[in-house]
Amino acid sequence: MPEVADIFRAHGPAWRRTVHLSLGQLKVMSAIEQCRSAALGGHVLRCSGCARTEIAYNSCRNRHCPKCQGNAARRWLEARQADLLPVEYYHIVFTLPAAISAIAWYNKRVVYGLLFDIAADTLRTIAADPRHLGAQIGATLVLHTWGSALTHHPHVHGIVPGGGLSPDGERWIGCRPGFFLPVRVLSRLFRRRFLEALADSHRRGQLQFFGEYAALADPTDFAQWLAPLRACEWFVYAKRPFAGPEAVLAYLSRYTHRVAISNQRLLAFDEHGVTFRWKDYREKGRTRYKTMTLEAGEFMRRFLLHVLPGGFHRIRHYGLLANPVRRASLAKVRELLHVTPESEPPSPEPVVALRAVFICRHCGASMIVIDILQRTAPIRAPPMQARP
Repeated sequence: MPEVADIFRAHGPAWRRTVHLSLGQLKVMSAIEQCRSAALGGHVLRCSGCARTEIAYNSCRNRHCPKCQGNAARRWLEARQADLLPVEYYHIVFTLPAAISAIAWYNKRVVYGLLFDIAADTLRTIAADPRHLGAQIGATLVLHTWGSALTHHPHVHGIVPGGGLSPDGERWIGCRPGFFLPVRVLSRLFRRRFLEALADSHRRGQLQFFGEYAALADPTDFAQWLAPLRACEWFVYAKRPFAGPEAVLAYLSRYTHRVAISNQRLLAFDEHGVTFRWKDYREKGRTRYKTMTLEAGEFMRRFLLHVLPGGFHRIRHYGLLANPVRRASLAKVRELLHVTPESEPPSPEPVVALRAVFICRHCGASMIVIDILQRTAPIRAPPMQARP
């Protein structure tokens, strides 16, 4: 089966000379092209069981690489298991309108940051309202910037426990079974606060506009452009609650470290282009599952639309689950829910469990490193051709 790396290796060098890419995009391309190849070095392994010898090349560990997210997701999930509570969990999605998505491409750090903070603020505000829940809640938000066809479609997935602490912090207030917060109320508040924050960012000179949107740098034109967005409906979606904490973890394992497209969705890579599976959410039933073929350059362009700014966190925790207060908040909630944390009896002697890093795919025995292969090239952005 084809991989994203195959497409970048075959067409990336020539395509880079015809387009303008950011340094971050160039670094992502370079990392994916070199991932698990001799360029990054590796290990020569011998199986302790069947004595087979194999070479395991090193991974690039770039967060946009389809091959490097599995281990990162497992490590993250192991750390999150201790945070789960014995309550219903809800899945809520906040999506930006297409017009704002268009300017978000040039203002990723600002607009994506607002998407995170306004979505979290909206959830916490409505939940704190006594007419709805009247409680302090926590939420984990995960940013996705793509649609199934690799188009630019920024939205955040929220995983929220079904309840929260009372204002005085002495009671757990659970939501009604099967219902968290009214979606219509969330949508209206999210729309109002996001547009207010976006207008404030414009006044502060934090937004940039290019091409057909260059005129929006003018405050009057920007205000006129915002006006229709105050009247249209904004998409906020709430799914049914998860079927227990195990289902929450299963969901998170699929969503937290997902990239724009996985290698499993690629069907063919030939003279016709890149063919992959995608889901058309406008249709119902089997007809929503389709295939699409894109010219290699267009496929790479769409993939690189979703490269995040350096240092930008795509998983964030808010409220009771915010990093500075999470441990204390969860301990308080468990106390109010009369949940005793599982603890293992102390061992008289410390025992260190050693897990084999490499496992033989033929017999399942551990593999021993017998040699180390040095990398032949550093991970860095490919050189850009000088423009006339």
